[in-house]
Amino acid sequence: MTTFGHREFAGHERVIFVADSATGLRAIIALHDRTLGPAVGGCRVYPYASEDDALADVLRLSKGMTYKNALAGLPFGGGKSVIIADPSAKTPALIHAFGRAIDELQGQYWTGEDVNFGAHDVEILAERTPYLLGRTKGATNTGDPSPFTARGVFAGMKGALEHVFGTLDLVGRRVAIQGAGNVGFNLAKLITKAGGEVVVAEVARNRPNEQRASLAQPSSRATRSMTRIVMCSRPVPWARRSATRRFHG
Repeated sequence: MTTFGHREFAGHERVIFVADSATGLRAIIALHDRTLGPAVGGCRVYPYASEDDALADVLRLSKGMTYKNALAGLPFGGGKSVIIADPSAKTPALIHAFGRAIDELQGQYWTGEDVNFGAHDVEILAERTPYLLGRTKGATNTGDPSPFTARGVFAGMKGALEHVFGTLDLVGRRVAIQGAGNVGFNLAKLITKAGGEVVVAEVARNRPNEQRASLAQPSSRATRSMTRIVMCSRPVPWARRSATRRFHG
């Protein structure tokens, strides 16, 4: 399937495939729409099963960033990037190679943290390009965005509770979180602080325990009795089926 004919292609302005033989870098950068300003969106590192899976993800996510930035009233367009690799394969050299590709766009695209690409990686990237958000050092640092993303999810969750149950109260509510990474971990803290109970599906088994959360297998029946199911990692079929079952019968 060609990029133009891809099921997730939605009039994207630019789709750039990046390869660096010296480091093994394989990446895709997608700029969806820059009507409001330069494209902004994080970099995701994931061992995609195929190039088509990676392309689908970056096209879908970059389009989503166009709408997110517009709805937030920000002077930015939508973009996203993915690096096709196991997170354990990240090296400074690979990140530098990616940084050179970002820099060649001369500000058309700004990137930052996303799945498996954290604040430490952004600082390494900053050694090759200034077109970054989410830095934790230097004069232009904006800080780790994960707590703010979690706060936004938490606000949306409370809005849904009020709409469905007529209350903002989380006491006694059970919430399933798929993925206790930076966003999911901060979200779990907010939920437990508000009196809610958290069940987490997470590959790093120590993280849920830090928030006194229960650990569930991704296909667990425990998710069927949740008040909310929150996906803080890449969506998987069990979560889509569970959410459909819970909220749409």
